[in-house]
Parts: sequence; C-alpha cells; structure tokens
Amino acid sequence: MKFIVKQTLMMLTICFISLSAFAGQAGMPAKHQAMSVNTGKQIYGKVIKTMDANSYTYVQIDTGEKKHWAAGPKTVLKKGSMIAIGTQMPFTDFESKTLNKKFKMIYFVNSFTTDQAGQAAPASDPHGNIAKSDKMEIVKGIAKAKNGKTVAEVFKQKKGLAGKAVRVRGKVMKYTPAVMGKNWLHIQDSSSNKKLVVTTKQEVKKGELVLINGIVAVDQDLGYGYMYEVIVEQARVSVE
Repeated sequence: MKFIVKQTLMMLTICFISLSAFAGQAGMPAKHQAMSVNTGKQIYGKVIKTMDANSYTYVQIDTGEKKHWAAGPKTVLKKGSMIAIGTQMPFTDFESKTLNKKFKMIYFVNSFTTDQAGQAAPASDPHGNIAKSDKMEIVKGIAKAKNGKTVAEVFKQKKGLAGKAVRVRGKVMKYTPAVMGKNWLHIQDSSSNKKLVVTTKQEVKKGELVLINGIVAVDQDLGYGYMYEVIVEQARVSVE
C-alpha cells in the first residue's frame, strides 16, 4: 500500500514539474499555463475589455496570438485577469442592438472560467428562463387559427412539419427578450398543456393572445443540455 501511494505521489510530482517547465518556456505563470494545456475546446487569454448589456457580459480576450469576443451571463470580470471560454456556440456577423455593435465572430458561453476567486459564478443563466419546465396549467377558450395548427397538432405532426411554415394561435405564457439575438416566447392553446417555443425579432408581453407564423424545426440542441423537441423559428407575431 505504501509503495502504491509513493508511486502516485511521484507521478503527480513529475506532472507538476513538467507543467511548470512548459509554463516557464512560454513566459507564463504555471497556474495559467496549466489551464491552457487542459482547456480542450476552449480559448484562454487575458481580459482586455468588458461591456454589460441586459443580462449579458460581453468580453474581449487576448490570447497573445489573437483577440476573441465572448458573451455570457452577467459576470464581474476584471481587466487583466485570465479567463477561459468555450467554443461550442460560435456566431458570425452577430449584432447587438443594445450595444449598437456588430461582431464578426463571437462565442456565447454558459459561464466564464476564471482563476480569480468569486468571478466564475454567473449572475444569471441566459437559457434558464427559456428551458426550465413550465407549470402544466390548462388554457381555455383559445380557438384554432384559420388555416393553422393547434399546439397539439404541431407536436403530433412535427416530423411532417419540419422545415415548413406553420400558423398557430396561443397565449404567451413566458417571454424572454434578447437571448442569442432573438426574443423567445412560450405559447399555449386549449389543445394541450404543452408549451410551444417560438423565436422572433418582435416584442410581445406575457399574457397576450398572439398569432404566430414561422418555420418548424425539430430536435434542436442549443448546447449545455438545452434541447427542444419542437421550436418555431423566424416567426412573425401578431397580437390579437
């Protein structure tokens, strides 16, 4: 047993010395370089600029070779600190209307990984208001749209409707603005206790009766565990 423990400690010591040597060659402290070596699908660099907009923090980081932009849940990030960002959700030619700024490339992240105590915890989750389960309440008195579908029909016929335009009337049960450049709403009608997720550029209010016209997409994976069985995208919304 003592021999196994001794061997384990020796291996850890060798790994630490190797990382320290690599860091020294790069001119970077060992703790920073260690994160860089193990990031995988991550970008690691120094914070050179931050901007807050609604529930997001936009940050520009410098890796020493290239500068990158990222956006995530509102977080206090100190200029000059070192952070890592994931690259699973890149967006090209993204425009923030709140900031009145266009980004040639920006990464949306669920959180920022930092080496500063107290900085890693986000103030909010940008997807949380969208993806969490709704109460299974029943909405009464909402008639099917002319030449349209009910929410229940959209879910039942999703495979045949994928990629096609659909028209649905429903009550806005949840509304989340300005997430990933879109406004998100959950609508429900009297056909089902399910909520249909809709994305649009238009603004609505929770509780409004709306008629939506958009394109059906199925089995959408937005990353970080946020998956949608059915979603209606690029919708035009009329308040009734």
